Amino acid sequence: MSETVLDAAFFIRWMTATAAAVDEQADRLTELDSAIGDADHGSNLQRGFAAVVTALEAEPPATPGAVLMTAGRRLISTVGGASGPLYGSLLRRTGKALGEAPEINTEELRTGLGAGVDAVAQLGGAAAGDKTMLDALIPGVAALTTSFEAAAAAAEEGAVATVPMQARKGRASYLGERSIGHQDPGATSSALLFTTLAEVAK
Repeated sequence: MSETVLDAAFFIRWMTATAAAVDEQADRLTELDSAIGDADHGSNLQRGFAAVVTALEAEPPATPGAVLMTAGRRLISTVGGASGPLYGSLLRRTGKALGEAPEINTEELRTGLGAGVDAVAQLGGAAAGDKTMLDALIPGVAALTTSFEAAAAAAEEGAVATVPMQARKGRASYLGERSIGHQDPGATSSALLFTTLAEVAK
């Protein structure tokens, strides 16, 4: 697994594929968010990732870390609500952890993403089981030790597993028990990151 060498071009493809997936799923994400949030998750992420692609095309960064740092900064500056800072922190902290290396392997990516997930947990004050994006991110990162496909499947399972949970963090937590029975939009969009990672890795 660790033989896969990932360079800046790979990460640019990953962010571009994520933007396309968010574009495609925007209505679904907003629909999920309308049940337990502000009904803007899809449109916010759509705007954010479109800005990411524009930035990466205008001046392609030379290293994987720089690609993710750029993406994170763009998301923080263009996405409203909580998802901008959370996604921005995820990518920026991951990029920072990857350092200046021109190429990294899968194990380094897993470690870097782990640091990014820790940043999200810290910023949101959330943990696994709180019905947030962490419920997809944590299993996704853990399964990267097996394969990209396993990570995508684990993140997707994690997102679906938020349906019976009661939200303990974020806007959805105000609903109390009424948040039960709805899939968390943040976990759903987080799973897309692993789906596109697996696609690009093929």
